[in-house]
Amino acid sequence: MSDFTAFEGNPDFILSRAAIRRSLLTLEMLGYASPTGPVYKLSSRVLHLGFSFLSSNSLATLALPILEELRDTIQESSSPSIVEGGEIVYIARSGTNRVMSVGLAVGSRLPAYCTSMGHVLLAALPAPEVAAALGHLPLPRRTPKTIVNRTTLKAGFARVREQGFSLVSEELEPGLCSLAVPVITRSGKLVAAMNTGVHASRISAEVMLTKFLPALKAAAHRLGQSLS
Repeated sequence: MSDFTAFEGNPDFILSRAAIRRSLLTLEMLGYASPTGPVYKLSSRVLHLGFSFLSSNSLATLALPILEELRDTIQESSSPSIVEGGEIVYIARSGTNRVMSVGLAVGSRLPAYCTSMGHVLLAALPAPEVAAALGHLPLPRRTPKTIVNRTTLKAGFARVREQGFSLVSEELEPGLCSLAVPVITRSGKLVAAMNTGVHASRISAEVMLTKFLPALKAAAHRLGQSLS
C-alpha cells in the first residue's frame, strides 16, 4: 500500500498517510470526528461550524426574506449559491415542492458545469480560474443533454455573460429545468447566483424566460443592492 494518498479529482493534492493520521487525531481531539473501527466518522459538532458560518454570513441572512417573497410570487423554489472549486454550494433556500430526486438544503453541493447557477458563477471568472476549477475534474454525462465538452462549455459561459442569465434544461437531471441570474453588489462585484428550478414537463422554457426571469432578476438586484 502506498504511503501517500491522492485526493480524487485532484491528483496534485497528495498527503502522506502520517499527515492524514495526524489530521484525524486533531479532529478527534477537537470533537469533530470519532473512530468507528478502522474508519473515522464526523460528529454532530461539525454542524456548529455550518451554523456559525450562516449566522455570520450577511449574504445568507439578507437572502432569506427576498427568497420567500420570490417564492410567493412565482410559486417555485429559489436558492442562492456560491462557487467553490468546481461545485456550487447552497447558502440559503426557500422551497415549495421538490423538483429534484435528491432533496436540497443549505450546504448542498452540486457540480457547476451542468447547473444554471454554476454557469453564471463560472462565466464571471477569468479564464485561468475557470480552467483551474474544471481542469482536474471529470465531467460525467449525467443525462443525454449534459454538455461535457470543455470548449462548448466555455462558449456557453460567454453567452451567459452577454445575456445576463443561464437557462439549463435537463443537463443535471432528467426533467429539471433551472434558470439563474447573478447577484451583484452595489460596488459591482458578483458574489453569488440565484436560481429557480421547475419540472420541464410542467413549465416551458419560454414561460420561465417571460414570467420568471423578470422576477428573478428583480430579487437578485434587491439582494445585491443590500450588499456593499
